[in-house]
Amino acid sequence: MKNLFLLILLLLCNYFSVAQTENIPEMKTQKGFIKIDFLSIDMPETSITSESNMGFSGIHYNLFLNKSFYTGVGIYGAVTGERGGFFTLGINAGYQKYFNEKLYIDTGFHFGGGGGAGAPDGGGAFILPHFNLGYDLKHFSVHAGWSYINFFDGGLIKGNQLNLALEIPLDFKYSNYKNSEINFSAQFLNNSSWKQETIKTSFLVHFNNLKVKSEGPIKGNTIRLAGFEFGNYLTRNWFAFLKVDGAYSGIRGGYMDVFLGAGYHFYFNNNKTNILAKFGFGAGGGGGVDSDGGFLLYPDISIEQQLFNGVYISLNKGYLFTPNSLLSTSNYGFGLKYYLERNGSYAKEKTFNKGIFKGIEVILKQDWYFNAKRMTNPNEDMHQMSLQINFDINKNLFLAGQTSFANFGNAGAYGEGLIGAGIKTSNTSHTTFFTQVLAGAAGGGNISTGEGLIIKPSLGIDHKITNTLSIRSALGYVKAKGGSLSNTFVNFGLKYNFTFLSME
Repeated sequence: MKNLFLLILLLLCNYFSVAQTENIPEMKTQKGFIKIDFLSIDMPETSITSESNMGFSGIHYNLFLNKSFYTGVGIYGAVTGERGGFFTLGINAGYQKYFNEKLYIDTGFHFGGGGGAGAPDGGGAFILPHFNLGYDLKHFSVHAGWSYINFFDGGLIKGNQLNLALEIPLDFKYSNYKNSEINFSAQFLNNSSWKQETIKTSFLVHFNNLKVKSEGPIKGNTIRLAGFEFGNYLTRNWFAFLKVDGAYSGIRGGYMDVFLGAGYHFYFNNNKTNILAKFGFGAGGGGGVDSDGGFLLYPDISIEQQLFNGVYISLNKGYLFTPNSLLSTSNYGFGLKYYLERNGSYAKEKTFNKGIFKGIEVILKQDWYFNAKRMTNPNEDMHQMSLQINFDINKNLFLAGQTSFANFGNAGAYGEGLIGAGIKTSNTSHTTFFTQVLAGAAGGGNISTGEGLIIKPSLGIDHKITNTLSIRSALGYVKAKGGSLSNTFVNFGLKYNFTFLSME
């Protein structure tokens, strides 16, 4: 009788184990790649006589829709010439066709908006088609060819040029968004398609201060910045990062910088205290800051202390400067950082109790500001392209980050970098309602934002088209502190959503 009882118990345990494992969402793979490109743009004759070419460099992330067609988003910034602070945001669409295992063509189209640095960018809208010949080197690809740029909404920047590009494959694992906030024990996940080593990732929201040391009209000023940093670990210690900041105080609104870089992570005190050494390079300028052609270097060191599981407070000290020291600043600040182990069920140096599927929403939309207030020019409507990324705290609360650049309405240099939070209804039906409040830095394009601090509350609706795509619309209000921008706005766009596995 005892043996029969044990047999029944083992059969029941096996049944529930198999049932739970079968219910674990399937791991899916989205093929994609990072692209970094460069083109040298012949600038028109304006107030700067015999102006040198503007070196224009972009970073993009594209998703393959099938084996050949891809789409994605990209941001460009000036890195050489005389227009430091010139930035754009846009969408990509393209096609790749291989002739053999190595040689291929890449043709595509980029549509975006932006400008700055006093350049003749008009409303900011531009097109950038290309036709390139590429060579696949297995771990990365290079290609080059013809491209054409045209700031067609009243701008003067247009022409043909050679472009060079580097592509690095970067796929990601995901599950359907309907699985958001579902959790499973680590034991069951180890018997599923998610059984692989986790990838360490970090998110940092920070406030930085640039103390200007170089000669010029803003020498001695402290530029106050708000921004975020995304880090992805390549080994236990080495990581790559993307950092974006915008000014909200200390100078006229409009300064922005974007950095790519790498760092080394030192662990102390049972991983509760960290020291990180980083070095980045990128583009920056605007708001009256003379950054020459826009290319900036960024060495930095920071110390972090754990507050509670996965959350750290960070203090940093570094420098930000142009290679010729035309702009030289001392950089210091603080932030709140969150570490997570994702898309796997085990790690070499730690154990997990469970995994939870967390939702991510990527929203590309077009904002329409009604009668946007200008500093000198007559008021008129202003349009901008916006990219927003939401991270779900739970089924109803989310954190948000957004960047935007004007593309119509005679304000090509205007841009925004915002963070915030929101509330939404549960995603149990095809229609979801939400409200959010964003705040941060904005300026440029003669829009009256004072020193750059704005706040943007809104409410809206999403309607699901497929498991990953929804259409989106919202109504809101934007108000600048210290400026006269005070307008209602509407926006329309598309939302792409998915979940990733986070281990705890």
